[in-house]
Amino acid sequence: MAPKLLLLLCLFSGLHARSRKVEEDEYEDSSSNQKWVLAPKSQDTDVTLILNKLLREYDKKLRPDIGIKPTVIDVDIYVNSIGPVSSINMEYQIDIFFAQTWTDSRLRFNSTMKILTLNSNMVGLIWIPDTIFRNSKTAEAHWITTPNQLLRIWNDGKILYTLRLTINAECQLQLHNFPMDEHSCPLIFSSYGYPKEEMIYRWRKNSVEAADQKSWRLYQFDFMGLRNTTEIVTTSAGDYVVMTIYFELSRRMGYFTIQTYIPCILTVVLSWVSFWIKKDATPARTALGITTVLTMTTLSTIARKSLPRVSYVTAMDLFVTVCFLFVFAALMEYATLNYYSSCRKPTTTKKTTSLLHPDSSRWIPERISLQAPSVRIALQNYSLLDMRPPPPAMITLNNSVYWQEFEDTCVYECLDGKDCQSFFCCYEECKSGSWRKGRIHIDILELDSYSRVFFPTSFLLFNLVYWVGYLYL
Repeated sequence: MAPKLLLLLCLFSGLHARSRKVEEDEYEDSSSNQKWVLAPKSQDTDVTLILNKLLREYDKKLRPDIGIKPTVIDVDIYVNSIGPVSSINMEYQIDIFFAQTWTDSRLRFNSTMKILTLNSNMVGLIWIPDTIFRNSKTAEAHWITTPNQLLRIWNDGKILYTLRLTINAECQLQLHNFPMDEHSCPLIFSSYGYPKEEMIYRWRKNSVEAADQKSWRLYQFDFMGLRNTTEIVTTSAGDYVVMTIYFELSRRMGYFTIQTYIPCILTVVLSWVSFWIKKDATPARTALGITTVLTMTTLSTIARKSLPRVSYVTAMDLFVTVCFLFVFAALMEYATLNYYSSCRKPTTTKKTTSLLHPDSSRWIPERISLQAPSVRIALQNYSLLDMRPPPPAMITLNNSVYWQEFEDTCVYECLDGKDCQSFFCCYEECKSGSWRKGRIHIDILELDSYSRVFFPTSFLLFNLVYWVGYLYL
């Protein structure tokens, strides 16, 4: 009997050892493949009992420590991405993980488990802060594949609540220096209903972190950094603790340099080509001037499309306007030159006309030399029966008759010892005389030569002042 009993014990021991080895192998297999182990059924039962006990007499309508002390909310924010920034709508988009931590003494429990990690189903069963984003236009919580919410409860009653949000926040851009502007775009949040006597927000140490900027959609901006502040805002409903994060952004100029600045500069330079074209080539110079003016008008319209309809002048508006004035001035320069040139255009050929002999009623042909006159006099004796127009102004000098055809609008009273009343003079005789006292004579026919120097020099000086002023001052 004893040998049989000994044999049965040995057999039972072997089977038990084999079964234990199989269980250990299965456990190791599961751990290596899944990296986690389900809690034993006893712990499931323990957590269920803890939650049922905590929520049995829990009132989620009341904040923690109501009537005793204010609830302190510690805030952490992880910035997942920023952008795009819309200058027209004055807003920017931000994707964040928003974490709030507070202590609720009603949720303390005694267990071997120190932390209970729960999903979004538990969020609606306990009290959570009524945090709002004050400058948000639209906000969206992520729900795919499940609500992106996390709730953790420590055994001492501390609670961590996190969720993922995408917010379109308002950012009042000051565009006076556009497109060389820098902005601080805020993200402002606070409690909706609890004043500072009942709820206090505070930043945790290193509470704002940012992800890698490679995935950010700041196409026209560079991210310069961030800063966070805390302030008390007084309203008719009470004093509220307001938390703000400022995102420092600096605009990149590459797009606007290619689309606006370079075309404007080239258009202005193109308008200077007319200064090297002969003043008699009216169609060529007029067409070039009108074309450059219309081009600047188009560039100005395109530049304004990337801006809201602000009432003040931006840096780009100033540059485009000055370029337009340079182009328009080049067109007006030729109009001035053409007008004064047509006023003093002399007749260079000799003409034959019929002069009335003072002692007879017949006309006597006489050869007349044409030179610049000193005095304008009118021929008084001519035939009333002759339907031809009267001869132009003539004078007699050395038995020769001279005349030159001038328009009335081009005649100045600068001869016969009289002073010129105009800064510009059509007559060569006006270069000397008392009218020059305190004035500088400008030869209007040399206007192209003056413009070849004045226009490039003044435009270069404007660019120097413009870029130094906006980039370094």
